[in-house]
Amino acid sequence: MGMRDKKRNQKRVLARRTAAPRPGEGKDFLPLEGGPGKKHLKVQQPEEPENTATIVYIGHIPHGFYEDEMKGFFKQFGDIKRLRIARNRKTGKSKHYGFIEFENPAVAKVVADEMNNYLLFERTLQVALVEPEKVHPKLWKGVRRGFIPVDRVAIERKRHNKDKTVAEHKKMVEGIVKRDGKRRKRIKAAGIDYECPALIGSIQPSAKKIKFDEA
Repeated sequence: MGMRDKKRNQKRVLARRTAAPRPGEGKDFLPLEGGPGKKHLKVQQPEEPENTATIVYIGHIPHGFYEDEMKGFFKQFGDIKRLRIARNRKTGKSKHYGFIEFENPAVAKVVADEMNNYLLFERTLQVALVEPEKVHPKLWKGVRRGFIPVDRVAIERKRHNKDKTVAEHKKMVEGIVKRDGKRRKRIKAAGIDYECPALIGSIQPSAKKIKFDEA
């Protein structure tokens, strides 16, 4: 092989190396920058859903920080629509958690982000947004009239002092006599010689019906 043939072969090899890839070749490799593979490197970030929550849950509420104090403190962030603190139905005492509804969802988001784990009167507040689908339908029932605790003592006093019917009075006397009999048996079983005074209970007679002559 002469010098001409060697040079001719070298030119062919160089031409093959620099030539463009044939159709169907090189699909397993993508260029690092630019070229048709650049669009595959872009990862589309998912869009964050729009915040529509306006209700904020507040937990670990300190003692003495009630409706008026909460409203005066949180209104610095924005307008408050409604506010409620969970209370015990019998005593009316705070359960140390509540809910605040703001007019603007953006304000509620700021309160949830900034006031969570906030130290207030030696208590660390727990603040979080409440999604609209998780709001209880009776959350704001009766919030306009405020909390009115049930006066259990007055209810029991009224029940105790009401006039009893003949049947109710008879049942009450029978219960007293039955308990007294058990008490006498316990005293006798203990070996105590004691004569208990007799119980005197009267059953009210039924009311008489008075008939008036027709005029």
